[in-house]
Amino acid sequence: MFTLLEIAIFSLLALFILYLFMLSVLALFAKKSFHVEAKKRRRFACIVPAHNEELTIEKTLRAFFASDYPPRFFDVIVVADNCSDSTAEIARANGATVYERNDTLRRGKGHALQWCFERLAGAPKRYDAYVVVDADSVVSGKFLHVMNSYLERGFVSVQAADLVEPKPGAWSSEVARVALTLFNYVLPLGRKVIGCSAGLRGNGMCFSSETVRTVPWQAHSLTEDLEYGLLLLLRGIPTVFAPEATVLATMPVRPHNAESQRARWESGRAAMIRRYVPKLLNAVIRHPSLKLVDALIELLTPAFVNMMGIIIAATVVELLLPLAGIRGETVHVGLWVGLLAVCVLYILIGLAASGADALLFKATLYFPRYLFWKIRLYFKLLVNGVVKEWVRTTREGVQ
Repeated sequence: MFTLLEIAIFSLLALFILYLFMLSVLALFAKKSFHVEAKKRRRFACIVPAHNEELTIEKTLRAFFASDYPPRFFDVIVVADNCSDSTAEIARANGATVYERNDTLRRGKGHALQWCFERLAGAPKRYDAYVVVDADSVVSGKFLHVMNSYLERGFVSVQAADLVEPKPGAWSSEVARVALTLFNYVLPLGRKVIGCSAGLRGNGMCFSSETVRTVPWQAHSLTEDLEYGLLLLLRGIPTVFAPEATVLATMPVRPHNAESQRARWESGRAAMIRRYVPKLLNAVIRHPSLKLVDALIELLTPAFVNMMGIIIAATVVELLLPLAGIRGETVHVGLWVGLLAVCVLYILIGLAASGADALLFKATLYFPRYLFWKIRLYFKLLVNGVVKEWVRTTREGVQ
């Protein structure tokens, strides 16, 4: 028989996995594009926070200036944050306006963005909206056109599809491409079908300037994007997903270089759970809405690969019990195998909904290797403690 603990674990995992599965199915039926023309061209400040990004910043800026949005309607502003390399010089040489910030006490992307927003608010030049893109990323050609169209339709917080640049053969980067395709494209697409907030992903964000004035940027956590998205939602401002606009990020090829990034995400999310679950629960009780319930479920949902690892382990244990002389229950094995099958279907349906290429499907074969890598990462966090401050991800240059 299942113990109460086993029932609780299975029930929670089933709830989260079935919810993800439902969103992936909904994504199959989502409208992935619309007419991107608008009557008014808004003026954008395209903000690129950068800390020692001399290896990647030029590629990012070239993509912005190659956009077919009229140049007089956007400025690219690089926040050279505590830089000790030639990031600022390269940015200026490539046509960007550079704001240099030196504050070793308040470090990290969240502080840099707040500083930039405050500076822009007091500047003589006015902007209708702000775009935030990481300094290792490339925006699609119609990125600003798409953002302009969503603003025209009345949305004030917009999240583009934050995806990963393909690196065939590099298992760490390719697994991240699968994971972020599901998390940053498929799930927001499914949420869009039921009218829920996409949440913010940090890269490819757009806000009307009025939104930033109404809800000032005060997100300084390790996952500042997640935090600001929750702050907006709690103020009644959902984030809409714009799958027509993409931003391709460069992920580390070497697994060791990805450790600081994953550790920051894991530690930051744990802090957000402690801080915002009570606030979301209170908001759901006071003003019940599907948007708030969905945000609460998303915040509480563990990383998919972690849940899949637990399900695989439980299935193996149930299968091995008879070998240890302990009578196993066939129904228990069936339940765990069934849940594992739903996990596999979630991945396959999600990738189909995203229009994934054959290489992305092939990258799913790296999942076992990625799972063992994450177990090792968690062991390091257990030994060394969780990440408490922002640590830059090691760059590996561009090709």
